[in-house]
Amino acid sequence: MSASAPPPFQRFLQEQRAPVWRFLVASVGPVDADDCFQETFVSALRAYPRLRADSNLRAWVLTIAHRKALDVHRARARGAVPVAEPDDFERDRVPPPQPRDEALWEAVEELPARQRSAVMLRFVADLAHREIADAIGCSEDAARRSLHEGLTKLRKAVPA
Repeated sequence: MSASAPPPFQRFLQEQRAPVWRFLVASVGPVDADDCFQETFVSALRAYPRLRADSNLRAWVLTIAHRKALDVHRARARGAVPVAEPDDFERDRVPPPQPRDEALWEAVEELPARQRSAVMLRFVADLAHREIADAIGCSEDAARRSLHEGLTKLRKAVPA
């Protein structure tokens, strides 16, 4: 293995699992995050051998996770609306969530898709502007603008 080759996939998975999981739970919720997480890393495993040596691994895998989350949101838009609460079987497997600011999260959900993605990738996955641009498929300036516009709308919607 050359010095510039990506690390073995298992090490890559161990290094990236926590940020991907946090991003997916924030994006799609704990129930759908499990499936998205698995689909993300199955897709990553398939594409890993073709990865360029100089690739930003974190941005690359979060791009895949972002696309899997978008698939869930599209499926939800097409699906039926549940009328009862699902079982809480996940409660034993997932640590108790921190108190959520429901008004803030509702405002985040109301943002246009690109702005919502930029805000989530910045504050949930802690990506830099360039990494956000890579993840959502735009220029760094466009990512910076989407983040700025999303934050401006959130500040108006949820005053401090």
